[in-house]
Amino acid sequence: MRSPAPDEHQTRTTTLEAFADTILPGEKRFPGDRAVAGVSPGGGAVAAGAVELLEWDATGVTGGLDDFARLLNEHARTYAAEKGRSAEEPAFVALSFDERTDLVRRLTSPGHPEKAMWVSLALFSYMAYDSAAHLDTAEALAAGHPGLTAMGIAKPDTDGLWRFRKFSYGRALATPHPNTTPSGSPA
Repeated sequence: MRSPAPDEHQTRTTTLEAFADTILPGEKRFPGDRAVAGVSPGGGAVAAGAVELLEWDATGVTGGLDDFARLLNEHARTYAAEKGRSAEEPAFVALSFDERTDLVRRLTSPGHPEKAMWVSLALFSYMAYDSAAHLDTAEALAAGHPGLTAMGIAKPDTDGLWRFRKFSYGRALATPHPNTTPSGSPA
């Protein structure tokens, strides 16, 4: 598979950003931002690193990202034609947020032949936001990762370890084994 040309790479990136922003919207990064519609305050999937997560080879979808973007733009051109207009390029980015949402709803609906593909892309958008799987958790929290911060994930102690002094169930569920070290490891 050939590497995309710079213009193709930019089209791919903005298309994938627009898709991720449709799944978990955020605020515009700059006034002329076309990919992020800006319908929600704070950082959404794009600010959480959805494209970076998709480009991480551990996801198993990296090799297909050019095709994802191309196909999404084809669907957007068809959608725009249904509405009686031609689509700017990249076509998905040119749709309004409501139109993007409607198109994604169609693509992920039961019975759509490509549903599994679009749902997987949507899941990676969520994953970037709610787990920051592509990042070191402590570093992501220190940088103010929007999803981890919004969920109230506690920062580690100064030594980099997480300790939870309050029990999540309001009480201890078990006593530590006598050979447990202060760091929580077995002796």
